[in-house]
Amino acid sequence: MEALRREDPRRFGRFTVLARFQEAASAVQYLARDTGTGELAVITAARPALAAVPAFRRRFQAEARTAERLAGGWVTPSLETGEADAPDLLWTATAYVPALPLAEAVGVAGPLPERALRILGAGIAEILSRVHAGGSVLQGLAPGTVLLAEDGPRLTAFGPLGAAAAAEARPGGQLSVRLGYLTPEQVAGKEVGAPSDLFVLGLLLAYAATGTTPFTEGPPEEAARRIAEADPELEAVPEELRELIAGCLAKDPAERPTAGTVAAELALEGAAGLARGGWLPERLAAAVADQEARVRALEAPEEAEAADTADSAGEPEDAVPTGEPADARPADAPAEAPATQTPTDPRATAATPSETHDTSNDVGTGTTNAAPATAPAPGPGTAPDPATGDIGEDRGTTRFLNTGPKPPRSDRATTHLALPQGLPPAPGNAPAAVPAPVPHHTYGSPAPYPAAALPASTTTAQANTGAGGNGNGNGPMVALPLPPAPAPPEGSATSRRTLIAIAAAAVGGLVVGGGAVAAIGGGETAAATDAKPPAPKPRRTLPGRPPEPRWSYAHPASESAPLTTALWRDRLLVVTSESQASAVDVSTGKRVWQRADAAKGQAAVVAGDLCFVASPTEFLWLAPKDGTVVHRVRYADGFTDLPDLQMGRLAGHSGTVIWFTGSRTVTVKAPKPKKGKKKAADKRVVQAYFFAYDIVRRTEVWRTPVPAGRAPGTPLYRVVAERSADLLVRQDAVTLTAAQVKAAKGKGSIRSFDQQTGKLRWTKQYGTAGPEAAVTGDEDGILYAGTGVHLQSFEADTGKPLWRVDGTEGSAFGTPLVAGPVLHTTERSRQVGAVERESGRLVWRRSTEVPGIGSAPALTLSSSGKTLLASDATQVTAFSAADGERLWKFQDIGAAEPKGATVSAPYRTLAVGAHIIVQRDRAFYAFPVA
Repeated sequence: MEALRREDPRRFGRFTVLARFQEAASAVQYLARDTGTGELAVITAARPALAAVPAFRRRFQAEARTAERLAGGWVTPSLETGEADAPDLLWTATAYVPALPLAEAVGVAGPLPERALRILGAGIAEILSRVHAGGSVLQGLAPGTVLLAEDGPRLTAFGPLGAAAAAEARPGGQLSVRLGYLTPEQVAGKEVGAPSDLFVLGLLLAYAATGTTPFTEGPPEEAARRIAEADPELEAVPEELRELIAGCLAKDPAERPTAGTVAAELALEGAAGLARGGWLPERLAAAVADQEARVRALEAPEEAEAADTADSAGEPEDAVPTGEPADARPADAPAEAPATQTPTDPRATAATPSETHDTSNDVGTGTTNAAPATAPAPGPGTAPDPATGDIGEDRGTTRFLNTGPKPPRSDRATTHLALPQGLPPAPGNAPAAVPAPVPHHTYGSPAPYPAAALPASTTTAQANTGAGGNGNGNGPMVALPLPPAPAPPEGSATSRRTLIAIAAAAVGGLVVGGGAVAAIGGGETAAATDAKPPAPKPRRTLPGRPPEPRWSYAHPASESAPLTTALWRDRLLVVTSESQASAVDVSTGKRVWQRADAAKGQAAVVAGDLCFVASPTEFLWLAPKDGTVVHRVRYADGFTDLPDLQMGRLAGHSGTVIWFTGSRTVTVKAPKPKKGKKKAADKRVVQAYFFAYDIVRRTEVWRTPVPAGRAPGTPLYRVVAERSADLLVRQDAVTLTAAQVKAAKGKGSIRSFDQQTGKLRWTKQYGTAGPEAAVTGDEDGILYAGTGVHLQSFEADTGKPLWRVDGTEGSAFGTPLVAGPVLHTTERSRQVGAVERESGRLVWRRSTEVPGIGSAPALTLSSSGKTLLASDATQVTAFSAADGERLWKFQDIGAAEPKGATVSAPYRTLAVGAHIIVQRDRAFYAFPVA
């Protein structure tokens, strides 16, 4: 952070500039204050020389839109975007959050401890997983684009520009952008994909764990060979994380874990959950607090000074200067160094066999020598022969020049979220057209751990010293898109060395001019277009991002956690807990009443104009207005012939009737012994019943004896289908006795009870469906049951199989959801889909893109039937019910207090009118849905 320079702008829209904050290859960041609210903001302003390049503007705007789509949780939403039509004005604003770049944090306090590494890696992996879920590649990881804030990590770059180690405008409206990292697939001349981001994540975690990177030992000119062939040096990495990081650094992209898997292995409860109570070492926490104190003490420059500056520059007060600051050159550059240098001639990189030296020992040469993370930024990269136009393609976020679209690569997993952009200060020689940022170590003593040398690639001697070339280049790294090296024509004498040199040219410089831009979507296919994309307009919902909740409600921490939640007439959300029941107005999210009488109550049910709740000892009818108890029926009074009745869970309800199980323990006296025999002991026997009860008339409809369950004896039933003549009921596997399981030979059973009398009509088994298999049915008498890795339909009355849907290998189906002519399916592998109920034909199948941990996602359909919600322990994913398009994903990272408890509860969803209420433990959100 430093004072404003004479040529710096003093205003950006409604923001008053206070100080310079960070510098990057393509932009300068300023601290500013909103003149209306007084809130602090970080302005990321493109360098004017680059902002004038149409290709740069399109790329900058595309990355800004990507940040918008990822906003929420770890990603700070954009406050405002500068006017896109001004030729020299291009900026975005985000809220200021105190944080240190990873490179600076390692310099301040050295390697991070294991817990901090887990939180750092999990947070970044969660972001990557969201990006990969859209079939895109981030290419925004570097030691300076990852920030460490008080509550967790942040990511500040959402594409190549944000993480660029060098960016240069070239003749003809082209843009050369170079990142620092090189991956094994790039060295081999293959395209980058989601696994490339994981390789870079592995490098960053190893750097954060050791203060160096795992491929630094050896000559710089062999850096690319080491990345492609050498084993990473991870001895200094904590043993518990070594295997995971080694997996990320696997040479074969197919062997690297997905981002979702990494996130789950590092922090199953999520980065936010693990970070609760603080996560930064004391020295880093103090540095972040110090930064915040200094930033909040900033005052705007005097208006007179600002006016003088504007007059001397001959520009409007809020304009961005069109020239580069003369003092923005590297700290170690001589004062008389020229402000610009001749950019590398792209033609110099197309080396011929006669020009190329033997590269057998430096496979994949391409950009620069190895350099520290905060070392001099690399010089302008080399570029491939423009005659071919084959310069590679970012498979998810952008397409360049004349490359054609290719199918996106999707990571089979997801999660979360980041903050104000900031790259690590890096002194040294930089591309003259865009100077490298000047380092500013702001915290006390010199950094005890110099930034590590992060391995880059090396360019051939001819490419480095060609006409107008700049052989200098050392920089921090991140994956670049690299096209496959072209195969020589049949009979050609072109050598492997020449192919490597051509591939190296592609790695050396990324040319973005005259091309098309496609944006990341939440499950949409990115479509390329050569037309200039329109300026983003404010909108409530963005693809991949959940809509703004209409309200949120936090169940008080002073009260016990919720046990059940249910909707009453789409007006009240009734929440029961160990201590009470309470009601929340679904239109406002405000709690309207609470009632201790209904403590430990089961889900609320509509009973005429009253709200029915079943507590452990009595039935209660509550007034919806204030929760007053209008009627009360104690079990001892309502079931006088069944003293000590213990009520089980509600099995289901329809109209005014509820169904439930109950049991009691009675003493059965032993029969009188025969003469001369000893009397046997009396027996304690559990008697169990299945009940139907009318909650409006407050009378028992029927009861029927049923076999007792496992101790304490009450079997738990669930109604899987209601037909006009009978109920189809399934007993929970956990309440089956050993004898019942043995008698069924390991299969699950369905019981049919008469609707009018409760009499047991029959008990049947279906295929290989086990006791724990997911089962549901419909009004037509068809059952849908999981059988191994398959989902089958059966005629309920005959057991005849009708059709079968194959699932994912090693997975199992969860409870499907009947919706008109289709059946929505869910699997433990996180596949959600739809099949035709009549034929079993697959309509669509999509992944929620989260780690396959725990049970299959629970399904909820919106009231309109247009939106399908899949909820599990990780997130809520919204799909279009008609075609399976992923609409958005939601994760509640919460606003945890420093000593708050870790939230591990799964998500639940309830449909109410035009909204979906999402619950996770104590937090509730009402989202508008179609």
